[in-house]
Amino acid sequence: MTRVLYSAFDVVPSPKGASTHILHNLCGLVERGYEVHLITPSDGVLPLDDSIEGARVTRVAQDMSQNFLARAADFGRAVMRHIALAPRYDVVHYRSVWCGLPLAQVRHQHGYKTLFEVNGLPSVELKYHYPSLEPELLMKIKEQEIATLHLSDAVICPSRVTRDYIASLGLDPKRVTVIPNGVSPSDFPSSPLPDRTGRVPTLLYIGTLADWQGLDVLIKALPKILEKREVKLQIVGRGRSRQRKLLAKYIRKLGIEANVLIQPAVPHHEVSALIASADICVAPLGLNDRNVTQGACPIKVLEYMAAARPLLASNMPIVRELVREDVDALLFSPNDPDDLARQTLALLADFDLSKRLSESASARARTKFTWHESQKKLAKAYEKLLA
Repeated sequence: MTRVLYSAFDVVPSPKGASTHILHNLCGLVERGYEVHLITPSDGVLPLDDSIEGARVTRVAQDMSQNFLARAADFGRAVMRHIALAPRYDVVHYRSVWCGLPLAQVRHQHGYKTLFEVNGLPSVELKYHYPSLEPELLMKIKEQEIATLHLSDAVICPSRVTRDYIASLGLDPKRVTVIPNGVSPSDFPSSPLPDRTGRVPTLLYIGTLADWQGLDVLIKALPKILEKREVKLQIVGRGRSRQRKLLAKYIRKLGIEANVLIQPAVPHHEVSALIASADICVAPLGLNDRNVTQGACPIKVLEYMAAARPLLASNMPIVRELVREDVDALLFSPNDPDDLARQTLALLADFDLSKRLSESASARARTKFTWHESQKKLAKAYEKLLA
């Protein structure tokens, strides 16, 4: 049996999209007969030794008094200790440079193949979470990322935008396999749109509160929407204290506290009900290097689509890889609150348009972007790696 070490500096399970992605990858690998051992950090609550989706799980304790980079380095060292002591693996699959680079450097010594799963690169994303990080440090991290890319036997990523960014770092794009994220149709059943008669419609955003998400643009658009139509904005997601305070500041300054509800992240199995209660779902991704240059594949967009809710999203390449403009969603100019408000009012004023878009989006997500399809593509990447 082929033995796989899957290393991820992400708590699993958790409400984050990364956790959803990892769990479906695990499930797909186990179903195809791989013996998988997942190593992730502990959240202080989940057991250190566990089993998920038929895979063995080891969680590494974290010292939360340390900063992020110190904890990431500790995690990398723990993974390397595991490799030194564990029986031989055939494939080592990693999601970050924190352990990816040292794992790639000793791959010949230990006789395994390596697969680098690139979803987000810290040299691009960390500055949004930690604005005080020095540019020199981010450059050193980027050098580690480039080295990891070149040393890895295979590289996968979730979008063509991400593949093109990886290619700009000197890697042959033919070495990079694009595997879009997915959705489980059974977890996000489509349901009729709520009747808007006699009730205040709800705009819903689900996801992290990271600065690249464009939530400031969404909040700035709300007063322009309220001039024409009473609405509620519901924001559900995980964020740092700094991010929550900044959003609260925007809301107070605009005087829209009565129309905005910000809630903590919920377990993934509760997301479907939240979407079903919404009238419009929004993905207001900001115009920045994380979205435009590095790219991603926003799981929330696929979940909105599958659940058959009208989608309003930023008009940028990573979104257009998933939806067809005016067929599956209305797209607005990124970082433009006026255009976001205009498109929102168009959806609110035309129930038939909302219904047409949501039905088309649901059919597209349920046939083209499923975790089953993602798992099949990952299995092919493993077969090619092991051939």
